[in-house]
Amino acid sequence: MARGSRLAPPLLLLLLLEVVTRFCAAQNNCTCPTNKMTICSSDGTGGVCQCRAIGSEMLVDCSTLTSKCLLLKARMSAQKSGRRLVKPSEHAILDNDGLYDPECDDKGRFKARQCNQTSVCWCVNSVGVRRTDKSDLSLRCDEVVRTHHILIELRHRPTQRAFNHSDLDSELRRLFKDRYQLHPNFLTAVHYEEPTIQIELKQNASQKGWRDVDIADAAYYFERDIKGESLFTGRRGLDMQVRGEPLHVERTLIYYLDEKPPEFSMKRLTAGLIAVIAVVVVAIVAGVIVLVVTNRRKSGKYKKVELKELGEMRREPSL
Repeated sequence: MARGSRLAPPLLLLLLLEVVTRFCAAQNNCTCPTNKMTICSSDGTGGVCQCRAIGSEMLVDCSTLTSKCLLLKARMSAQKSGRRLVKPSEHAILDNDGLYDPECDDKGRFKARQCNQTSVCWCVNSVGVRRTDKSDLSLRCDEVVRTHHILIELRHRPTQRAFNHSDLDSELRRLFKDRYQLHPNFLTAVHYEEPTIQIELKQNASQKGWRDVDIADAAYYFERDIKGESLFTGRRGLDMQVRGEPLHVERTLIYYLDEKPPEFSMKRLTAGLIAVIAVVVVAIVAGVIVLVVTNRRKSGKYKKVELKELGEMRREPSL
């Protein structure tokens, strides 16, 4: 018993040292695993690590994905501060407006109306993509129209043999569930026809619970992973394999379908498209003119031949 009592103090010291070591490590590792575009510090109650998004200074929940609006705002702020970020591919999103500094509400979601720090404004959907013509400050956007269907289209690099559809489907579903925390019900289909992969995400407002990850956020995290610009701390990009075969993506297209159709007018047409339409119209008109002239010439020749034949018939003696 005496021997046991002599061992007790050293054991208590070791346990105390372990607790102190873990506490110090936790403080030194005050980072946001799901969002590297944050500033973290142990200034919370009891020294708890808290992280705020760059640009908006909003407190983020590092146990889940950060909203796309806060991520875009952080990205714009990071670019202004001189951080080196890779520019997005021009084919990544079917939105010709590119990046802009968005306005987010108190929950980190896109506000219905967005402006570019001038008098130019437009309405956006829940993904932040413009769905109306650009206008002035008098523009009214009554609601944020929800994007309920997202189609992600990928084209992978050439491989020795095509991926097995079933294996590819299982791996992508596991990826969205484990890495992006998306409920399996919201990934509705994976289509594959070498080398094109299509991933369908569907989520109505009535289906989404308050703790469910939004399909828009999952799609944006996936897109950034594909480009090698991962938003997760300690990761650079997506390292995905299907039965040991690496999946290397060389093109990404993302299509958004809203619960209400967009409200664009003919003013949305670019000068290049208008020029193409003008050329086509001119070509059609020219073709019609050529056709009319050709028919008239042929008709004139037939009439001359008929008159000539009638004249010859009149000159011939009657029997």
